[in-house]
This record gives sequence, structure tokens and C-alpha cells, in this order.
Amino acid sequence: MLIKNRPSWAIPESEATPEAVFFNRRAFMAGGAGLIAGAALPGAAFAQGADPTLDLYPAKTNTAYTLDRPVTPEADAASYNNFYEFGTSKDIVAASKRLVTRPWTVAIDGLVEKPFEIAFDDLVRKLPLEERLYRFRCVEAWSMAVPWTGIPLKAFVDFAKPLSGAKYIRFETFLNPRMAPGQSARWYPWPYTEGLSMAEAANELPLLVTGIYGKPIPTQHGAPLRLVVPWKYGFKSIKSITKISFVAERPKTFWEGLQAAEYGFWANVNPEVAHPRWSQASEQILGTRDRKPTLLYNGYGEQVASLYKGMEGEKLFM
Repeated sequence: MLIKNRPSWAIPESEATPEAVFFNRRAFMAGGAGLIAGAALPGAAFAQGADPTLDLYPAKTNTAYTLDRPVTPEADAASYNNFYEFGTSKDIVAASKRLVTRPWTVAIDGLVEKPFEIAFDDLVRKLPLEERLYRFRCVEAWSMAVPWTGIPLKAFVDFAKPLSGAKYIRFETFLNPRMAPGQSARWYPWPYTEGLSMAEAANELPLLVTGIYGKPIPTQHGAPLRLVVPWKYGFKSIKSITKISFVAERPKTFWEGLQAAEYGFWANVNPEVAHPRWSQASEQILGTRDRKPTLLYNGYGEQVASLYKGMEGEKLFM
């Protein structure tokens, strides 16, 4: 029996999920179409063996990335997660164990020299792994600071060999509602998708994350491969990636499809731009009673502010 003890710093679920989502007929139709394909997938065998990449951890720490606050205790970061494929509760650890991460294949397609598929276990050994300490800021106004291990997205882009016509990268997760019951919620436009501009992807900061706290990433964090873009809100960090496409047109992302007025494509952190239903001026530090002022670009403005010069007409911060 699972007993939920909601900590004092937890944010009410009514703030985390927009009510309008449940009445979005257009999203309902989009999600229903995806479920037809997902229903045909075979049932999952949820028991899994030892992670075959365990020997790669802990990876060497890149000391160029430091924190202005203590690292969040691993237990706190592990037990407070969003993973809508497995439900809307933050207590998602047990439900996420249904995620089968082997075998796992990533497809690279679109505007690349040669589309291909690669097993995750091969990909993670072909490209450099490093550990970085990053702040992570959720749009729900909580934050954490954790040691992620991953592949610099810039290195992956070079590996994929995109063509000059590629202006954006589109990321997509798996679709299997028999394995992930949350994908049976037809008001969501499954599968989860996310996107970055090529300029953002070429920045030094984004990571294709494969591990956390010196170990392979667990299911609740989006095993075996997720995205972390530390100057953006956390919903931009797609989990359990199965396809990465290089495209000419800006992709419509999962949360844009649900509530474009609240969750924009760019979604950069700015304390002065409130979510339509709550302030972003400060953030609750996960696992503590501490509240800190929110930093512009989550504190990474020196590395990323130049990406957005000349984009005054864009909605850059939400």
C-alpha cells in the first residue's frame, strides 16, 4: 500500500495541471489518433536486468559548471517528479517502474545527411559523457540542484550531421499506453514532443542526460535518455527520448498544443514574467523550507542571453 506524505514544500496539483486542458477538444482528438497506434504495441515485461551501461558511471565531472547552492539530496530529487505518461502525481517512482528501457532505440531523421537508428547502449559509448552540476527550475515554481551526467547536445548534433536547411530539432518520446497508463488520457496530444532552435542546441549548456548522482538515470527521471536545458523551464526537458528529428519549421510542442497561452515554445526563465496563474518571482528549493529569488535565465544569462538578441517580437519567457 502506498502512503503519501505530502511534504510542506509540495505545490498543490491544482496549480500543476491547467483545468482547461481537460476541456481541450482539439487536444482530445490529437491524443485519440495517437492512441490507435499505441494500442497495437505488445504488452511490456516490466522486470529488467542490470543496466548494461553501469560501467560508465560515475563520469568525469566538468568543473566549469558550479552551483550557488547545495546539491539537492538524492532522495528528494528522486521522489518529486513530473512524468505525465505515468500519471499526474508527483509520487511517480513506483508507477514509472513500468517503463521498459531495454532494448531502446533512438531514431535520427529529417534534414540529416543520412537518417539512421541507433541502440541507446551504442550511442552512449560513441559520444563523450560528463557530469555537470546544474540548477533545474520548474514552471510550478520549485527548483533543485543536481549532478546530471550526459552527452553535450552540441556533440550529438555534430554526430547526427544535419543539413544546412535544419533550423530546429524536434524530440519525441515513446508511445505505448499499455506500458504507460497516463498515455490513455485522451486530452493530451501524445506522444510527448519538444523542440529547440539549432542555435539553442549548439549552445554549450544543453545535455542529453543519461545519468544522475553518478549512476544511470532512473525511470522517474526519464530513463534512458532525456533532455536538460538549464536556462529553460523544466517542462522543456523531454524524458525517455526515442526520436530526434532535424526540421526546417518550428515544431509544435506538447505543452504548446495544450495551452499555448501558458507554455510557449521558448519558455526561458524570467522572474518578472508571471505564469498566467502564479508568480515566477521566487522558487521553493526542493526538500527544504527555503525560498530563493528566481534568477533570469535561471542564472545562465551569461551563456545564453545572446541567443535571443533581435527577437523582441517573440514570446521568449513563457
